[in-house]
Amino acid sequence: MAYTAEAPAIAAGDDPMVPRIGRVRRRVRELSDVWTLTVEMEDGRPLAFAPGQFNMLTAFGVGEAAISISGDRDRADSGLIHTIRAVGPVSGALTRLGPGDVIGVRGPFGVGWPVDAAKGSDVVIVAGGLGLAPLRPLIYAVLASRKDYGRFALLFGARTPADILFRREIEQWRRRLDVEIQVTVDTSGEDWYGNVGVVTALVPQASFDPQNTIAYVCGPEVMMRFGAAALRDAGVPDTAMYLSMERNMKCGVGLCGHCQLGTAFVCRDGPVFRNDVLRPLMAVKEL
Repeated sequence: MAYTAEAPAIAAGDDPMVPRIGRVRRRVRELSDVWTLTVEMEDGRPLAFAPGQFNMLTAFGVGEAAISISGDRDRADSGLIHTIRAVGPVSGALTRLGPGDVIGVRGPFGVGWPVDAAKGSDVVIVAGGLGLAPLRPLIYAVLASRKDYGRFALLFGARTPADILFRREIEQWRRRLDVEIQVTVDTSGEDWYGNVGVVTALVPQASFDPQNTIAYVCGPEVMMRFGAAALRDAGVPDTAMYLSMERNMKCGVGLCGHCQLGTAFVCRDGPVFRNDVLRPLMAVKEL
């Protein structure tokens, strides 16, 4: 069901069902309901990961949730970074953890973004809302080896200007002459002078060769469906698009079945899927 991608395995001897113990080193408020945690592992071992993978994070006494890794894979020794929206009891408890607090970490799990597959090609990233967080490690990887890729366009959509994630970092990326950054919001006030509308409307405006492009899409499912359709209309084939699915993952290793999608398990066969595999599944109602 899924493509093959290199992904660091859990260290030999580690039980994938037993959390490693970490402590929060830093807590940063990104938006009104979004926080980024930097975690250090108590055993001192860095947690290697591939862009697009996720961890199961435990707020002890509350529960466990699947959270994508949003840091730089080349700086994993400086701490493990997760960006979390407080939407329920577990995610809310995780975002309330502060420096020194204990957190459980299982992972990394899943198939990540195929970074090397885009070398020599143009790169287009379409992100919606918190979907920028799982894509940030991919952006870091491309920028770190910028000469290995063709044109690079990041198209990001948020609900309002106040909901623009990683605003300062986006401004830093915009200063580069080798990156195209476009941001849009669904609604805005008089103090917003940028694009207004859905993020998919930015696709026709971006500069890329559709026959030599690898596209990466992450956001709400409806946004990803329309984002993939816009890329297809622009000439990008489904075999060159990769989407990240976020489902109700409980075990992380394909045993519990909570994240089943057709015959695939998102935690094991994803969360990143190539669109020619994913498109038929997303077309089935209530799947």
